[in-house]
Amino acid sequence: MTEAFKFSILSIDGSARLGKLNTAHGKFDTPVFMPVGTLGSVKAMTVDLVEKTGSKIILGNTYHLMLRPGIDVIESLHGLRNFMKWKHPILTDSGGFQVMSLSKLSDISEEGVLFKSHLDGSMHKLTPEKVIKIQRSLDSTISMPLDECPSYPIDKEGAAQSMKLSMRWAKRSRLAYEERSGYGLFGITQGGVHDDLREESANALIDIGFEGYAIGGLAVGEGQDLMFRVTEETVRFLPLEKPRYLMGVGMPLDILGAVKRGIDMFDCVLPTRLGRTGKVFTKYGTINIRNSRHSKDPRPIDESINCDASRNYSRAYLNHLVKSNEILGSILLTWHNISFYQDLMSKIRIAIKDNSLNRFATDFEENWNRGDIEESY
Repeated sequence: MTEAFKFSILSIDGSARLGKLNTAHGKFDTPVFMPVGTLGSVKAMTVDLVEKTGSKIILGNTYHLMLRPGIDVIESLHGLRNFMKWKHPILTDSGGFQVMSLSKLSDISEEGVLFKSHLDGSMHKLTPEKVIKIQRSLDSTISMPLDECPSYPIDKEGAAQSMKLSMRWAKRSRLAYEERSGYGLFGITQGGVHDDLREESANALIDIGFEGYAIGGLAVGEGQDLMFRVTEETVRFLPLEKPRYLMGVGMPLDILGAVKRGIDMFDCVLPTRLGRTGKVFTKYGTINIRNSRHSKDPRPIDESINCDASRNYSRAYLNHLVKSNEILGSILLTWHNISFYQDLMSKIRIAIKDNSLNRFATDFEENWNRGDIEESY
């Protein structure tokens, strides 16, 4: 029997929530971090390695997958999960952000968006209904509606017009969505950095009704303080009993701050993207493994993390791999970075359960700001 789509709150610490989300493809605890697998692959990782990091849900992208390999290919192979051999839930982004940021946008109208592919210049049209249909073909566990993602900064009038269009698209998306047990469709709040627009957006989405609610249009250059303020204000208008997803965030301190403000779900490309360029996350901040100070360093990245890449390879070896452009360097550093994020999320969940999140956050931030200490060899 298919598991129902159900979110349960198990514990609360201030505004932070420890929860569990049951889906058709398995359950996972929240707050949760979703590694980004844009093209049906978490870059430099096999699905077995992704599982070893403790990841229980990943993110795919409608825009990229519709262009390559094509939705017909994935549908003929029984959906994205089977295509990539991932056994757990998948959330797929609608592709709206990529349409605005990667492609050459030809037209945006009430009907949808017309754009040129960033791959070959071919013309494509996305409507709210088509985006939902594509995600149905992908067999996405959690689908996202098409929304407009305006650039930052934007004046209030422009933010209002954009938000209202996204809300009309959200209603069309809900009507086009085929409800199935264990699957969900999340609404996306918009409205820039304006609290009244965020409230109007949240109320419109609640009237439509969704299985979860996302906060979109942040982490686009507005700065951490403003992001936190808008997040906190927006959360006030969202249903207590539904999961909340802050899209595209982010750095560890961003995640901690957002969890303290009531966010349950996160995704970000940083752990994988930075791993491929030699940047490593540690409890003492980020380090660049390319730096010469690591060339003779026998220490592992972080023995406290239950990950072979974190514990069993010296910084000197990783420095060598990255400087030599060896593929193994990208694999090991990405493996470590995702493991670091999942270790952080696990500790956050434990802290919420123990009603000690503020103390954990303070200690984490102190260590993070300390920085990695250079040692001589």
